[in-house]
Amino acid sequence: MNQVNETTNVTGKKAMQTSADIHMKVKTIAFVGLMGAVSAVLMLFRFPIPFMPPFMSFDLSGLMEMMGGFMFGPFAAVCIIIVKILLQLVIQGSFSLGTGELQNFILSCSYVLPALLIYHRHKTKKTAAAGMAVGTVIVSVVAVFTNLYLIIPFYANLSGMTMNDFVSMCTAVNPAMKSVVTMAVFGILPFNLIKAGVTSVVTFIVYKRLSKLVKGIISR
Repeated sequence: MNQVNETTNVTGKKAMQTSADIHMKVKTIAFVGLMGAVSAVLMLFRFPIPFMPPFMSFDLSGLMEMMGGFMFGPFAAVCIIIVKILLQLVIQGSFSLGTGELQNFILSCSYVLPALLIYHRHKTKKTAAAGMAVGTVIVSVVAVFTNLYLIIPFYANLSGMTMNDFVSMCTAVNPAMKSVVTMAVFGILPFNLIKAGVTSVVTFIVYKRLSKLVKGIISR
């Protein structure tokens, strides 16, 4: 009889644990979706940076992607990025014939994933800061190559423009950008360093408080 009771208790505990795990997973998925939505909203408040390429805009959507990745892992961060882009397409449509959305996905992953891979090896403030610093450098370098050899040429072919047209747009706001090389050195590279750098600093400041709140809600 005691064995039967013990077996029943163990089975009951396993069932309760399974139910709790499923409940936590559902909450986690909900928060990932919510973070993607907040990220899409943050994109609505984007704006150009003075003396930087006018076809690039600053926003803090990477804040939710990085924090979501810190909390739930790299896969969750990629899901947040995808949700953000899909919602942005629904809300505003595409102003770049789809090239901006492709670039957004590439650069978001280039920024977030290296940082998360470093952080999740050993979760400390130092590794978080180091990871975001590495992510900032990587995304800035990737942005130069993808813009010059993929996104801008692809968009130019679709819209009937040329690379010189993009250089002229940059020269109008910053005379130092007179060629493709100077556009990369004085425009694309510093823009992405600024954008990812600011996002990293803000993430470092607010992450701890927000993560405690989110994890507290999920564990209830």
